[in-house]
Amino acid sequence: MDPIAVGFGLVVLATLLGSVAVVRRLYRPERPWGEAARARLVWGVPWGSIIVLTGVCCVYLFVQDGITDFADPVTIPYRAWSYFAPLGMLTASFSHAGPSHLLGNLAGAAVVAPIAEYAWGHYPETDERDSRLADPRVRALVVFPLVVVAVGLATSLFALGPVIGFSGIVFAFAGFAIVHYPIATLIGTVGLQGALLTVLQALQSPITVHVAEATPPEPPSWATIAIQGHGLGFFIGIVLGVLVLERRSRRPNPLHLWLAVLLFGFGKSLWAIYWFGGENTFVLLRGPGIVVVAILAVIVTVAVTGSATPLLPRRLRRSEGSVDRTTADRALELARQSADRTGDRLERVTAIAGGANAGRRHHKRAAFLAVLLVTASLAGVAVPTNLLVIDGETTADAAVEIEGYIVTYEEGAQNQLVSPVAVGPLEEAVSMESSGVIVSNDRHQVWLDAVSSQQLAFSGEETVYVGGPGWREGVTVERTGWEPVGNETVYQVWIEGGGEDRQLAHESSESSADARIDGRSVTVATEDGEFLLEVAESDEEESTTVPVPDENESTIADGLTFERENGAIYAVSNGTEVPVAAEETYD
Repeated sequence: MDPIAVGFGLVVLATLLGSVAVVRRLYRPERPWGEAARARLVWGVPWGSIIVLTGVCCVYLFVQDGITDFADPVTIPYRAWSYFAPLGMLTASFSHAGPSHLLGNLAGAAVVAPIAEYAWGHYPETDERDSRLADPRVRALVVFPLVVVAVGLATSLFALGPVIGFSGIVFAFAGFAIVHYPIATLIGTVGLQGALLTVLQALQSPITVHVAEATPPEPPSWATIAIQGHGLGFFIGIVLGVLVLERRSRRPNPLHLWLAVLLFGFGKSLWAIYWFGGENTFVLLRGPGIVVVAILAVIVTVAVTGSATPLLPRRLRRSEGSVDRTTADRALELARQSADRTGDRLERVTAIAGGANAGRRHHKRAAFLAVLLVTASLAGVAVPTNLLVIDGETTADAAVEIEGYIVTYEEGAQNQLVSPVAVGPLEEAVSMESSGVIVSNDRHQVWLDAVSSQQLAFSGEETVYVGGPGWREGVTVERTGWEPVGNETVYQVWIEGGGEDRQLAHESSESSADARIDGRSVTVATEDGEFLLEVAESDEEESTTVPVPDENESTIADGLTFERENGAIYAVSNGTEVPVAAEETYD
């Protein structure tokens, strides 16, 4: 490791610790932080969070085989593909697509998981001490991790699309924590998480040099967010948090909660509702998304902190089979006055009064029912998708098959994960086609556009890994091509893997150079894995075809000499040399 980088990393760490020490001397709370932590956590340590984060790292290293190649783990079998693919459903919430994905979710969980664990506490409240799970060590080392696993299974079982990642659970932590400590959770998720990632990156690379360079076309950042999974996790956390608050008869500051939920929703892109248009087209419903977040912030606030004021005016609260509260209270009072004479009558009247109260619909209860409805809707929308069966048939010219996985290269293939939509602003989204490296598996209901055609055109070569617990195997896809002057590239795609020989998977259409030499046109074509040059007179249909010459070689077609030099082809005629095509280059 570079000693200068190590030195700068130590300086960064020392500066941060020094700033904390200075503030600690200036700020002396009435109750020391350590004492406050030890009052709710065993030895003041969030053991459950540590166990969960360690487990996530172990899944990445040993289940996804990240220990073999940390930068490129096996991901395809560990996505939430379908109810017919149990491996993915069981592991999706604890697996990750790569190092940055893992680091981002670990940083987010490291911030909010301890807040959630502190809110729940290792030491049970008074009304929880009769539980068999009241032992602080059991709560810390068993109950908390098991609840996290249960939430993870819920977020993967009801995930919309083949999601992967711990973020649904991170949002559940945030939802649970935000109803207990709104401002602390807001500061942690919106501010501290980003600061923690920045510090970690600074410790790894204190000084970096970036060079501006071209990048392949990519979808917008909001189109890569599993918005349904994030929302589902957040509302599961809120529901669990509300149940704990009700059991302990507590409630947070309404203003703090509303502000925290609103800003959290905006800061964490819960407004980013989107859908797919045609190929490489995405539709963002930003305005409706903002409205949804604002409404949900109010509903959550009322559900957690609402008063017991009846939802309907008094004159409308009478309903068949119920008793008006005033009448019930009067009957209850009369019964108490005569309790010494008719004790049984008191119990009957109390039951009537209780029935009357049970029939009332309060703001808080209605809002909580709305929260439950939102949670159920977010979960239910994924069920039909997860029950669909894909058609793994392919029309590709070549395919590599490994343990049931079929890897091909196709262009204009019907995306089997996105259903046609033709409603309102999405009326153009009649279907979605995908072009690139396609991985499918009928048995596990896998269909993935693993590498887009644009990405392959940018890089020239990509390796896709398929596998499962204990094994992985790579399939290499390579693109080569020629660019006629002023026109589209002519290219071939080759695929290799599974112990099979290199196969030609795709050939593009021919393309002509804009240049004309002595009245002749020059066209670059590909046939049976060989690049060709076709020369034709402008008024003749017949053409002369020759293979593209090797580097520093030449060939003749219909009186034109073609020379290949430094990755370019030149046409030479009567002492005139004109470039007609260049070899496609990649980054």
